Amino acid sequence: MYPFRETEGTAVLLLPACRAVELSLDSESGWTNPVLRKPDVAGFNNPIPNMNAFLCGGAGFIGGHLSARLLADPAVERVVVYDNFSSGDRRLLSGSLASPKFALVEGDIRDVGLLSRSMEGADVVYHLAANPDIARAAREPDIDFHAGTALTQMVLEAMRLNRVAKIFFTSGSGVYGEDPEMEFREDHGPLHPISPYGASKLASEAMICAYCHMFGLRGRVFRFANVVGPSQTHGVGHDFLRRLRQDPSRLVVLGDGRQSKSYIHIDDVLDAIHFVDARTDAKYCVHNVATGDYITVREIAEMAVLVSGLQPSAVRVEYTGGDRGWNGDVPVIRFNLDRISCLGWKARWGSREAVRMALAAMHREMMLAP
Repeated sequence: MYPFRETEGTAVLLLPACRAVELSLDSESGWTNPVLRKPDVAGFNNPIPNMNAFLCGGAGFIGGHLSARLLADPAVERVVVYDNFSSGDRRLLSGSLASPKFALVEGDIRDVGLLSRSMEGADVVYHLAANPDIARAAREPDIDFHAGTALTQMVLEAMRLNRVAKIFFTSGSGVYGEDPEMEFREDHGPLHPISPYGASKLASEAMICAYCHMFGLRGRVFRFANVVGPSQTHGVGHDFLRRLRQDPSRLVVLGDGRQSKSYIHIDDVLDAIHFVDARTDAKYCVHNVATGDYITVREIAEMAVLVSGLQPSAVRVEYTGGDRGWNGDVPVIRFNLDRISCLGWKARWGSREAVRMALAAMHREMMLAP
């Protein structure tokens, strides 16, 4: 039975994916005239004055952009980035280091004492820490457990001890597993991830949900498409530009190039997470965040060649073969975006625009690098 809210002369039946059906009261036939509308979400989660934000794994690609965005918000009083720099880079925080509102703690999440002390006074935690190399699990099968699932429990426990109210968690499409014919909704199940990375993200989601219900936290989980933008340190576009710089005559592409996915710009990602949070008061919620369109690896390779200032006829593109780049890679993924769309959010840029902008920015950065 779905929730039902009745007021004077109307009733609202709340359905999944943020849908609501409004009914009017007819004196003879009862509730009639269903009209699909958005639920009233006004007034939820106004910004916390003087908010203190804590970023776990905040020295990575997403963390660098998020830190700068938070510091620019007058409602944010303090931003603390906690990172062990196993994959993070101080250069990604170059725009934040000079701010009097910013603090950097170099530490490992497994050092629970330091983590908990560093988190004191935080109002919200952004949990970004993870193994960034999905294929690495083929060589180190336990990497995603130790650098993902276990860390999530430690972050949550530090939050519980410090009475931190809310966690934002960066999940991804890997939780869904593989079905190229399926447009995955957030409530799809059962979920069968095919990589340790996807399994780790799914386990982390479950642990966050449990802490929310048992200990009164608020959880915001976002299953992102492939995030792209300036200052990327990994990803297919970054790899193509790096390879072309090393050898402008040849580009090796893993798989057959027909892998098809959504690519979303980092600015759209940051807009989405705070847009959603301002429009829900749920104890725990999950949202897909993607563009709604898709692009192939072959197309990205072609764009990388052009952005590099090369003539396509002068570059030999070699495909390694097979339908995926590595074991655990999901070659085709499709998102259902009804849940976030009904809140009024839509990506500003499609996949092609996002990739093109990211490639151009990364190429400029590589040309300026020593």
